[in-house]
Formats: sequence, C-alpha cells, structure tokens
Amino acid sequence: MSGEPVLGYPIVVGAKALDRVAAIARERGYRRAVVLADANVESHARRAAAGFGGEAPLRTFVLGEERKTLATLGAVYDALAELEVDRGTLVVGVGGGVAGDLFGFAAATFMRGVPFLNVPTSLVAMVDAAIGGKTAVDLPAGKNLAGAFADPVAVVSDVRTLETLPPAQIREGLGEMVKHAVLDGEETFAQLEHWASEPFERWPWAELIERNVRVKAAVVARDRLEHGDRELLNLGHTFAHAFERVSHYALSHGSAVAVGLRAAGIAARSWGPWPEGDQRRVVALLRALELPTSYPGLDVDGVLAAMRVDKKRREGRLRFVLPRALGDVVSGVELDDAMVRGAVERCTR
Repeated sequence: MSGEPVLGYPIVVGAKALDRVAAIARERGYRRAVVLADANVESHARRAAAGFGGEAPLRTFVLGEERKTLATLGAVYDALAELEVDRGTLVVGVGGGVAGDLFGFAAATFMRGVPFLNVPTSLVAMVDAAIGGKTAVDLPAGKNLAGAFADPVAVVSDVRTLETLPPAQIREGLGEMVKHAVLDGEETFAQLEHWASEPFERWPWAELIERNVRVKAAVVARDRLEHGDRELLNLGHTFAHAFERVSHYALSHGSAVAVGLRAAGIAARSWGPWPEGDQRRVVALLRALELPTSYPGLDVDGVLAAMRVDKKRREGRLRFVLPRALGDVVSGVELDDAMVRGAVERCTR
C-alpha cells in the first residue's frame, strides 16, 4: 500500500520500506529530520536515518509499557530541545506501539506541534497502533489517559523488521488482526483462519498488513476524533486495558486484547444476537494462533474498578463495543453489572 489513502497521508508497506524513509520525507517537503527510537530497534533506526546522508541525528530510549509515562515523555522533550527541533523539523519515530504513542505525543505537543513520521517495527504497530493518529502516555490512574489526536506525515512499515522478532512478539499483533477480522466480516476472518495453521515465515505479511490497514483506515476516516464509529476499533479493549493494569502489565497488551475479545464475546452472548457458533470460531482462532483466552488469578473487583476509568465512559456510565455477527459490531452498549462481572469471572479463572 502506498500513495494517499482515505486518511490523507501515505501508508507505505513493503519489504524495503525503511530505505525509503528519507525519500518519503523529502516528497512531503521536509529536509531536516531527527530520529527517535526504541533502543531495542536501533539498527532499524540507523537504516531509516542513513537516507538523510548523516544529517539526521539519532536518539534512543529504553521503552516498554511500564515506561510509557510522563517521566519518559519529559526525557523526549529534553532531547527535542537539545536537538533544536522546530516546526520545520521532521521527527521520525522508530519502534513498536509504545514508541509510536510516546514519540507521536511528544511531537504533537512540543512547540504546540511539530511534524511526525511513524516507522512501526512491530506487527501490532503496523496493523493497528500506527494507523489513525492516536498518541498517548499512561497515567497512574489508567492507560492512555493523556494523549492527542495528531496525524503523522506518513507511516512507513518495513515487513523485514518482522523477521527479527521472536514468535511471541509477532503474536502481540495477532489479537488486533482477529479484532479487525471480526469487524470486517467473513472473508477477512476466513483468511486469518486459513493462515493460523501455517508457520509465520510462510505468511504473506505485506498482503495481510495492507488488509488490516484498510479495515482500520476505513473506520477512522468516518470518525477521526472517536465520537462514534471509531469506538468500534476498541472491541475487546475495555476489558483488555483493565486486565493489563490489574496484572501490573505482566499480561502484555497483545495477550490482553485476546482475552478481552473472548470477554466481549461472552458479554455479547448475554446481551444480544452474537451467535454461539461465531463465539466458538473466535475462541478457536485465538487458540490456533497460540493466544491466551483467559488469565487466571486476577482480582475480579480490581478489574471492574479499573474498567470504570475507561475513556469510553460517558456521564459516569461505562459503554462497551460488542459483536452481533461477523462484520456487524456496535458501540455504546451499556451492560448490566452482572453481565460484565460474569464475563470477567470466566476470563480470570
């Protein structure tokens, strides 16, 4: 995928996309750039910076969900100031979902906004986090509570970066792919069911990532600021974010999304027309992808309390995104407390 999609900025997916970062920046009118990166992907960041002919300084940061904080954000601001970044300087962020959230938020707020180009290097970032202009850091009260909507100049995804990831990190993105498949319907869901039995090295990653980008971009284009349809992309996430927080992030985001999808399906079975057969297919697909469908031992009351600070609540009332059928998902659903507790209990034992 390349060119100008429905979101108004290029999303480039390919096997040598890292080598095109500087050219894409110049095409967008930027001559000066700085590169910020997760320290774990410094080699990828150096490849992205190389195209600028040695004129793009690189700064790395030790990241991780536990470091997606205001303190780390302050360190990024300090680096931007030291590098004399101004509104004509392109900030290139390289890394996974945490890097994109953190560096994107820093760019959106430094000097009231400087341009940002996102280079996701993880599957979860390529198929989800990097698309749509959401940026944020976590607060002690909850996940992603301080953030901004700020579109990037471009998103550049090099599928070769996936080759360096262990299978466990690849699986971090598979929960989001299952979510997109439920949103999009039978064809996308069946495609993922087909590849679930194949080793990752045989997966057509560029094709699959592009399909996921199209699904997410189509939803975001209808609702850029999450006043309505964009909430559909949070399927399973109200549960997932609470599971993450109560586990003190021992449960990774990708795994939490998988458990959250099962929980949303359990709640949907109590609430509406979501067929038992579709719920079984979702759970079977998650298990075929070696993703968890429960996380035993979490404190149920703690999970319920964590859910009450979710960003999707309105006037103090928690609202859920639930499936009615493959390709038919609705937002803004208010559930009885017993339905929510029942779903959490079944996923924590």
